[in-house]
Formats: sequence, structure tokens, C-alpha cells
Amino acid sequence: MKVLAISGYKAHELGIFDQKHQGIAYIKKAIEQKLRTFIDEGLQWVIISGQLGVELWAAEIVLSLKEEFPQLKLSVLTPFLKQEERWKEETQQHYNSIINQADFVDSITKRPYDSPAQLRLKNEFIIEKSDGLLLLVDEEKPGSPMYYLEPAKIKAEQQNYIIHYITPTDLDLLIQDEQMNHTDY
Repeated sequence: MKVLAISGYKAHELGIFDQKHQGIAYIKKAIEQKLRTFIDEGLQWVIISGQLGVELWAAEIVLSLKEEFPQLKLSVLTPFLKQEERWKEETQQHYNSIINQADFVDSITKRPYDSPAQLRLKNEFIIEKSDGLLLLVDEEKPGSPMYYLEPAKIKAEQQNYIIHYITPTDLDLLIQDEQMNHTDY
């Protein structure tokens, strides 16, 4: 797998409304663990759409791993032009700092938002351009990750496309491990 798409819930879908939320550190740690394994197996590119939440946290991890693995590249393929236009200024600044460090940035539809079809196109395009998907999802809890999961499952049935998951159980186990490793006796 040379090209990996990463997505998951938006921050608000996880009940995270502050970049200082302790859950973000665990999500980032889970993503980093998976990425390190994939890098060892030949991963070269990570693709995100620049969506707030899991995707931008994943981008932060990719950018930090580039120091250790300079061959790793980040691609941001936004669904439409100026997707950040209506976000809070602080959020726009964070997004732009990631965009400015990415190795490749483009918009799938070359126009501002005008239709939900642009979001569907984005999901299908990113799945088509990748060899696998890493998705933070709870299949019991509907939300934005499901829109990636549907085209990914179709591609997996037709080709050698691998879907990797980070589940609530994975995060619970990671939290337990972290807490056990940092307990003073």
C-alpha cells in the first residue's frame, strides 16, 4: 500500500469542541501507531480532504513523522474551493498552516460549494486514488465516516483495496495501556 486515505469523524461528532481535549491525544497516538506500521510496509502518500477533526489530526501526525520519514508525503484534496471560508478564524489559521506544509493540495471540483454532490465526488475520488483507507469509525454510530466507508467497501469487493479501522475499542485499549504505563506505584 503506497497511498493511504485517512478519515473519520469531525470533531463535533466526537463531542470535541476544543483543541485541548484530551481525547485528541489518544486519537493521534492511534493514527501514529497505524502509520508507523504502514510506513514500514512502504507507505509513501497520505491523502485527506482537509475535513476538521480526524483528518486534520492525521495531517498533524503525517507532518511530524516527515522529520523521521522524509519519503512520507501529505496530499490534501478538498471537495471544493475555499472549504474553510466559513470556519472560525482560529480554525482557518490551523487549516492553512497544514495546507501550507502539505506536499500536494488541490480541489476536486474547481468551484466553491454549490451541491452535496461535491462531497460524494470527493469521497469517491479519494477512494479511487488510494490503495487503502484508515477510518476512525464506530459502525454502530452513523456519521461522516460512513460516506467514505460505502465507496471503500465497493472498491474492496472489486479490487485489492484494504480498509483499516480505528474503533472505539481500539481507543479504549490504547487509553488503558497509556494509563497503565503512566501509573506511579
